[in-house]
Amino acid sequence: MSTLEQLNRLAASDVPAFVDVLHGIYEHSPWIPERAAKLAPFGNITALKQAMQGVVSSATRAEQLQLIRAHPELAGKAAIAGTLTAESTGEQAKAGLNLCSPEEFATLQQLNSDYNSKFGFPFILAVKGATGKGLTRQQIIATFTRRLRNQPEDELREALRQIGRIAEMRINDLLGYAPAIGATVMDWAEDIAAWTEDEGALTCTYMSDAHRRTANQIADWMRAAGMHAHIDPVGNVVGRYLSTDPRAKTLITGSHYDTVRNGGKYDGREGILLAIAVVKHLHERGETLPFHFEVIAFAEEEGVRFKSTFLGSNAVIGQFNMELLDITDKDGITMREAITQAGHDVNAIPQIARNPADVLGYVEVHIEQGPVLLQHDLPVGIVTSIAGSSRYQVELRGVASHSGTTPMSMRKDAAAAAAEIILYVEQRCALDQQASLVGTVGQLQVPNGSTNVIPGRCVFSLDIRAAVDSVRDAAAADILQHIDSVCARRNIEYKAEQTVAAPAAPCAPWLMKQLSAATERAGVRPFELASGAGHDAMTIAKMTDVAMLFTRCGNGGISHNPLETMTADDTEVSAQILLDFLRNFKEK
Repeated sequence: MSTLEQLNRLAASDVPAFVDVLHGIYEHSPWIPERAAKLAPFGNITALKQAMQGVVSSATRAEQLQLIRAHPELAGKAAIAGTLTAESTGEQAKAGLNLCSPEEFATLQQLNSDYNSKFGFPFILAVKGATGKGLTRQQIIATFTRRLRNQPEDELREALRQIGRIAEMRINDLLGYAPAIGATVMDWAEDIAAWTEDEGALTCTYMSDAHRRTANQIADWMRAAGMHAHIDPVGNVVGRYLSTDPRAKTLITGSHYDTVRNGGKYDGREGILLAIAVVKHLHERGETLPFHFEVIAFAEEEGVRFKSTFLGSNAVIGQFNMELLDITDKDGITMREAITQAGHDVNAIPQIARNPADVLGYVEVHIEQGPVLLQHDLPVGIVTSIAGSSRYQVELRGVASHSGTTPMSMRKDAAAAAAEIILYVEQRCALDQQASLVGTVGQLQVPNGSTNVIPGRCVFSLDIRAAVDSVRDAAAADILQHIDSVCARRNIEYKAEQTVAAPAAPCAPWLMKQLSAATERAGVRPFELASGAGHDAMTIAKMTDVAMLFTRCGNGGISHNPLETMTADDTEVSAQILLDFLRNFKEK
């Protein structure tokens, strides 16, 4: 078994030997370790992985295609002929591709043929999967089928990412490395994903049976990790890893454990489970911190059951709206009843509020829920700001009339006006990408519409987000002005009602600086990005300084979806960064 120290020595003194040791990492592509040798010495295994993947990213298009085409098909001709490399043979066997039924084998052969015809290179998939334990044949076929629908450029990038994942796991094997904390987090996420309200899909809404069971399990894991844990009156699971100094202040971390309907396993939950696993790592080594470290699994962030978000974090900052206790879910159950049935005292909710003077700050780890880190080939990123949101419900009123008898020049078509407005939203919000400005029309209806009737009414939602409030406000003003001018020109009446006005939450530079230093020590180039999604951190920012670390999201950045994924290795990198951050934390 090789070591990183040996590789560093070879890179400095004997590059051919360095290349020879790493010859099986990237299929038949010795130019990758050869160029990576120039970047030695590598401070840790992550730095080595990043260096080699960086060589691939900076290679020419021809070199990248050559690398992709060097890989064998899954259950293809090379596998049948027994001419796969030792690494590929082991990986395909781990996934059971050598045990395909005749039907599965025929399906894979057809998929290989269709894929090659469309893209001109073989289908690449890290068959060991996100955890390294291996995908099933059914999962491989489902992924193959789904990716066959991709556009060629997107699929080329995905093939290169899969090659990077394969190389990462091969480096682990070569150096005898296991991402232990990351694997624990992935296993725990799988465990609690089994508890759901909807069979075959992960749904865990506020104070449901699945929600309460999840809370109890999180509390058990906290206690086993060496924390004092309890579930508070709003359903937050709170674990405290105490300092030896009883007068110490508290650094808080956390995220939410509720989900959207048919959601992913890692949204919110990564930040909870990773923090518990890091505390477990400290506790097993008898290591304490000079401050209390509190992990809060916030009970509610998504707003699915009662259409009100951030219930858990609002209670922590002392801004829980007690009037919400009387709102009802779709079954007519009030929030008060749901909380009481779970065994909690709603009258004690105000007592949850923390004293800001006792809090050092807040740092949250979260899956990115987007494709930016994927595009930059980085396992983690440091959040600069959580985007604020301006949301509107817009109603356009024209005149419904016969589609065959009304001349085009005489129409008052509400849907045509909406179409013109939606295109402008797309154009206007593409102007300022530096502030992560985005605009979305996610709902669009023609009430009582008919095939042969000109739409007399159209209703749509409008969501405008940016990391900088002034940028978002300027875009919203321009879009509202455009709605006015389009409607005036088309003789359409309109009403635009603002439903949400949430300011951006900038992350604190002093915390970001410490996260950046920990990221660099972990072997990753510090990279900053804004968060377009809302997080509990934006609520906690009303009480104390906050920071966020994003973990790379796989499958093209898909989230709020069963396809949401991350890897044990990326999770391990996030865990090591948080661990380093805690060990080196300096008060403001």
